[in-house]
Amino acid sequence: MTETMGMKPGLRVLVTAGGGGIGRVIAETFAAAGARLHVCDVSDAALADCNSNFPDWGITNCDVSDESQVATLFEDVKAHLGGLDVLINNAGIAGPTGGIDELDPQEWRNTIDVNLNGQFYCARLAVPLLKQSSDASIIGISSVAGRLGYAWRTPYAASKWAIIGLIKSLAIELGPDGIRVNALLPGIVEGPRIEKVIAARAEATGVSYENMESEYINKVSLRRMVTAQDIANQAVYLCSPLGANISGQAISICGNVEVL
Repeated sequence: MTETMGMKPGLRVLVTAGGGGIGRVIAETFAAAGARLHVCDVSDAALADCNSNFPDWGITNCDVSDESQVATLFEDVKAHLGGLDVLINNAGIAGPTGGIDELDPQEWRNTIDVNLNGQFYCARLAVPLLKQSSDASIIGISSVAGRLGYAWRTPYAASKWAIIGLIKSLAIELGPDGIRVNALLPGIVEGPRIEKVIAARAEATGVSYENMESEYINKVSLRRMVTAQDIANQAVYLCSPLGANISGQAISICGNVEVL
């Protein structure tokens, strides 16, 4: 991986929600490419597993929707890594499923707090560190729901569209400092999370899980899901010399999801 990507050895990387799921795969892929890692998560069990398998990683229990916890996270990052080269803003939640007139406003707020505000809280503290790096990147994890309408999932879609606006604005703002800023838009990613989403939407619309899963797959041009590894590979590419002139982009990794 290091030879293929040509990534700078010892690149200092923070992955939010890096204890499991897509974030864990991203962290492991960066580590395999020679990076130094710090991860945060809300799951003590996930962080304990990281510590057991990767004792050289820094770990912090952090809810990115809580400003004070994010402040503690960045103190830990500075203590462990001595600076920062890459911020992977990965933390996010699926949010509620239901018609707009049925949604609990608190669930709406929770979704925006984690998915959007969390990226802001992390970016604002990362930027002073990134300005001291010669290989600085921010990657915000959005979703294909950040480029398509998504009925019954409006809080999630709204937050993911907003991330694109944040990323494109930061690319312009931070470009003169040499900081590349991009968004990755995963499509239907294999794993327990999409299974829960499909099950919730099947229940909301009164169809079977199997029929709803087929409905999802049939909206993908390549007729297949993507993997967390697909997302991780693109993240490493963007942070390598091969991605040196890529900034301000919203890159879908989805097999071309046509509609949601």
